[in-house]
Amino acid sequence: MPNVTERAVPPPRPHARRLRVRRTSRRTTLLAVPAAILLALVPSSASAYPNPGTVTGSTVVHDPTMLRTSSGQYLLYATGGGISNRTSTDRIAFSGGADAFSSRPSWWSRYSSVPEAWAPDLSYHGGKYLLYYSVSSFGSQNSAIGLATSSTGRPGSWTDQGIVHTSSASNDYNAIDPNLFVDDDGKWWLSFGSWWTGIKMIQINPSTGKQLSSNTTRYSLASRPTGTKAVEAPYIVKRGGYYYLFASYDTCCAGTSSTYKVKVGRATGVTGPYRDKNGVAMMNNGGTPVLESHGRYIGPGGQSIMNDVDGDLIVYHYYDGQDNGTPKLGVNLLNWSSGWPVAY
Repeated sequence: MPNVTERAVPPPRPHARRLRVRRTSRRTTLLAVPAAILLALVPSSASAYPNPGTVTGSTVVHDPTMLRTSSGQYLLYATGGGISNRTSTDRIAFSGGADAFSSRPSWWSRYSSVPEAWAPDLSYHGGKYLLYYSVSSFGSQNSAIGLATSSTGRPGSWTDQGIVHTSSASNDYNAIDPNLFVDDDGKWWLSFGSWWTGIKMIQINPSTGKQLSSNTTRYSLASRPTGTKAVEAPYIVKRGGYYYLFASYDTCCAGTSSTYKVKVGRATGVTGPYRDKNGVAMMNNGGTPVLESHGRYIGPGGQSIMNDVDGDLIVYHYYDGQDNGTPKLGVNLLNWSSGWPVAY
């Protein structure tokens, strides 16, 4: 892939969020892995990365985000349309549902001719569900991050709160792929970004869900200053005193030719600096692999992290090499015993 100029030529790759997800059904069961054999499943090389746990039903998705409600139901939203939806009662069998928005907000058409939303981020804070999402078009920095809120999280219940952050061709970043992180001290932070100068972060006002007026700093968390600019889809969690930044690297959306992979770095402060296991800064091409292509499971990425009753999960899509590169739901547990997340 040719190099791209950060502020001029848009990235020459078909971004995940403009892929229209086909709503077909596939049947597959998230395999429970006994703790006693966990160490045997820890990958030591790219060829040893685990297969996704088996899931069934409506599993054709892109950029999934998922949580478990207080009633035990799993809500999943993903790229496409008015933000596509899946539900499950057991994290195994998934059913397709209506989009989050039955009527798409009018402002979307300023950023997408479709218009459709990409890469949602679902969370629950302060007694309500929040859904950050992005609207853009292929290879464009004319992008916006939006926010919707709901008391139930169900399709059709969402109230759009409008635009949170934007970018244009005059910027050196792209305002897509949002992720909300709420710190132990109650401060809210929104990371985002795709290609150009990489992953950014702004502080959010918990009362509005939008940028805090008293802190307009845009922090830089991860970048690839040489070679490809391909880093996007940040997701931050805090475990054991460290902040961990997950991101998707390289190229998505090319079916079986996709080179997507998930990498991670950690920091002692939410705004960084993030470094990988070898001490390389994520601002300088760093990142420790978490998931990579292997066998039929090609280009894993578009990841989110959720905590469930049996531990942390990494929820992502991959391209099925045995089904013409169809994007499908991947779910794996994470083991943190080494101080770094290991999928199993």
